This record gives sequence, structure tokens and C-alpha cells, in this order.
Amino acid sequence: MRLLVAITPHGYGHAAQVAVVLEALAARCPDLELHLHTDVPRAFLESRIPVAFELHPGSSDFGMRMHSALHLDLEASARDYAGLHAQRDRALSRLGALLARVRPDRVLCDVPWLPLRAAAERGIPALALCSLNWADIYDHYFSARPEAQELLAAMRADYLSARCFLAPEPHMPMPWLDNLQTIGPLARIGRNRRTEIDAAFGTSGRQLLLVALGGVAGRLSVTDWPRRADRVLLVPDEWGAVREDIIPLGRLGMPFIDVLASSDALVGKLGYGTVAECACNGVPMIHAPRDDWPEEPVLAGWLARVGRLARIETADLEAGRIDAALAAVAGQRFEPVPATGAAMAVARLLQG
Repeated sequence: MRLLVAITPHGYGHAAQVAVVLEALAARCPDLELHLHTDVPRAFLESRIPVAFELHPGSSDFGMRMHSALHLDLEASARDYAGLHAQRDRALSRLGALLARVRPDRVLCDVPWLPLRAAAERGIPALALCSLNWADIYDHYFSARPEAQELLAAMRADYLSARCFLAPEPHMPMPWLDNLQTIGPLARIGRNRRTEIDAAFGTSGRQLLLVALGGVAGRLSVTDWPRRADRVLLVPDEWGAVREDIIPLGRLGMPFIDVLASSDALVGKLGYGTVAECACNGVPMIHAPRDDWPEEPVLAGWLARVGRLARIETADLEAGRIDAALAAVAGQRFEPVPATGAAMAVARLLQG
């Protein structure tokens, strides 16, 4: 099978979500020829997708513009959506040329809408895969704008042109999508290597708290957080945090998913990948709210129902005032949720 996958470059969440499916697909299809169309950095793609691929840089969408990992830039987002719509025909022409070069047997989108339309116009089976769609996100924030109804009609029609929209649990409702098919959660499963960490870093008897904000640029001033003798913070290398109770993730020398599986809790923001991986690895989560993000109630409600979740205000997170929230979930690892979505997605993808 020759597969072209178009991925929204909004942080790393969409790439991480589809990577779980691509790994399962490669195991089923040893002859898979994989092509990726995205502006997600190659290094991240290679770290998540264990099969050779050809990268075609570029993207037909952007998701939402961000001021930071927690704050949206609504004005820039509305302006750029209008710009995308104004260039719609040109973008479809470019995508058509890409399809002519690659000649894929299938197209999979997480979750740009224009590649679905371009594929449909050429009779190429195309599927969407995501816990949300950008039409609903746009509608939530920008429905009152004068250009909104024309833009929304085009986006919705493009999503409906897909043969199927695979929506992994937990997903937004999306009732207008008559091609919607719910599948199980998409998540990697890590290996609990706490014994190795304790032996290498002397952390036995202390809480291991993984602090991560996902792929959208942003960092926390964790070196200003209160110290706790019974707690160690595991943080991204690029934060440059130096303190005796802080361990940069790179020093652990293990995959992120193993670090998550070895942690007592994760502190960060609600995104699909983080929520699904916490649920499917039995790890509690502490989260700060995200600017009226419409997916948040779905993600929070599901993780609170199947796992353990505590909320703190953004100001408390930034200041490291996390003790009360951590006390609510600490020591409450739970039975992992089965990650059944990848096998279901592969089965539907193979149908065409």
C-alpha cells in the first residue's frame, strides 16, 4: 500500500495521534510505502513513526495560532483562516499536483480538510482521523464573523467528502458528520521503569512528577517552584531547568512514554495525546485550563470518569502551587484503559 498522510502542524498532538495508527498499519502491511505531508519537524516524526517515510514539507492548514502553550491568538487565527479560504483553489491545485506525484492508494488526514477534497476529486479513497475537526473549532470561536458561514460550509463539505471520519475516544460530538465512526483510544503503552530511575538518580521513596505541556511552544519556570524533599520534577531538556530536585528528560535516557508510565502523576495541559496516554497507562493527571478550548470538557470528563484528574488554575500552575491538586490524585494509579483504537483504525483503512 502507498499511503499519503496529511498532518496538521498544530503542536505535535496530531502527528502523535496518527503515529499510533501508522505503527500498527506497518505491522499489518510490511510493503507499506509511506508519504507524509506536514510541517511537523522530521526529528519528531522519526521519533514516533518506526517505519521509513518520504516527507513532503508543507501544510494546507495550521490548526490555531498560539500565544503560548495555554493561550490562543484568536485574531491571528481568524485572519489566517480567512487567508486559507481565499487561497482555496490554489491550495487544491498544489495538493492535486502532490497526489499526481505520489499516486497514493489511500489518503489519511489528521485532520486537514483540503487533502480530503483533493483526493475525492481524483477518486482516491480518503479517510479523516481525529478527536476533533477544525470546522467545529472555527465555529466555536469565529461564527459571528462575516466570512464565517461561507468558510464553514466549505470546510464541512470537505470533511464530509471523506469516506470515513475515524474519531478516537474521547472525541468531540461532531453530530453533523454522517461519515463518523467512533473507535477506541489511540495511545502508546509505556514500560514502568521506576526501579531503573530510582537506582540511577536516588529517587526511591520520592514522588516522580512529570511536567510537560505538549508540543506547542511553552515552558514553566519550574526553578521558581517551591522545593519539596519528597518530590522530583521531570521536565523537558529545552526548559534549561537546573536544580537538585529537577531531572531533564534527556538524562533519563528512555522514551517519553516510559517516563510517563514510570511517573506518579503528569502535570500539564489537556490535549488528546496526553489524556489518552495517561488513561491507557494508568497515570493520574493534573491540568490547567486552556482558554475556553471546546475539546476540554470532553477530555476532562472522560479522564475523570475512567481515571484520575485534578484541575488547578493557570496562575497556580505557573507558581508551582500544586500540592492540593497533587494530594487529590497522588498514589491513585488506576487500571489502564485498553488502547483499542489503532487496530480499529487499521481495519477500516485497509477497507478503503
